[in-house]
Amino acid sequence: MIDKRYPDALAAVADIPEGAHLAVGGFGLCGIPEHLIAALAKRGVGQLTCYSNNAGVDDFGLGLLLKHHQIKKMVSSYVGENAEFERQFLSGELEVELVPQGTLAERMRAGGAGIPAFFTPTGAGTQVAEGKEVRPFRGRDCVLESGIFADFSLVKAWKADRLGNLVFRKTARNFNPMAATCGRICIAEVEEIVEVGSLDPDAIHTPGIFVHRLVLGTSYEKRIEKVVTR
Repeated sequence: MIDKRYPDALAAVADIPEGAHLAVGGFGLCGIPEHLIAALAKRGVGQLTCYSNNAGVDDFGLGLLLKHHQIKKMVSSYVGENAEFERQFLSGELEVELVPQGTLAERMRAGGAGIPAFFTPTGAGTQVAEGKEVRPFRGRDCVLESGIFADFSLVKAWKADRLGNLVFRKTARNFNPMAATCGRICIAEVEEIVEVGSLDPDAIHTPGIFVHRLVLGTSYEKRIEKVVTR
C-alpha cells in the first residue's frame, strides 16, 4: 500500500542537506509551508538557495531561515516586507536574484515540465536581461530564461489523500502547484488527509505522482500580512 505520510515536519525534512536548492510555495504569507520551514530552522541546515515569490517577514516563513543565516541566495520577485532581508542584502551577506513574478512562475513550471529554458519578452531592455541571450520573435526582443530544477519542493495544500493528491484552497494555491513539480523531491504539508477516493478527481490541482512526502500540519497561524480597515 502506498502511503506518503510522515510523522511530522522534522522527519520529512531530515535529509535536506547543506547547500540544497529549495522551491518554496506561497505568496506573501498566504499558502506558505510554515511547519516545514520551521522544521528547517530547527535543524539549522544552511547555505540554502531558495526560489520563492517572497522572503517571508522577519519572524515568520522564510524570514526564520534568514534570521538564522541559513539562506545563501534568494531568487524572488518581491522582498519588501523583511527588514533582515534588506540588512543582509545591503551588507553583502545575502545573494539576491530578482525575477519578474510571471517569469518566476513560468521558470518553476518549465522545470516541472522538463523544459530547460524558454524565451519571454518580459524584462527585455532592462537589467533583467543583462548577461542573458536575447532574440527577436514576432518583432519583439525576448530574453532566454532557465527553468528551475530544485532539489526539494516545500509546499502547503488544503487537503490530500495518502497517495499525495493535493487540493489547494482559493488564493492559497498561488505558486504552490508550480513549486511542487519543479523539485526532485516534493514535500507537502496539508491541513487534512482524507481517504483515497474521497477527493473529486476534477478538484485535484496537483496529482500525487509529483508528491513524495506528506505532513499533516496543525495550528496554522494564517497571518494577514497587512490589515486594511476604513
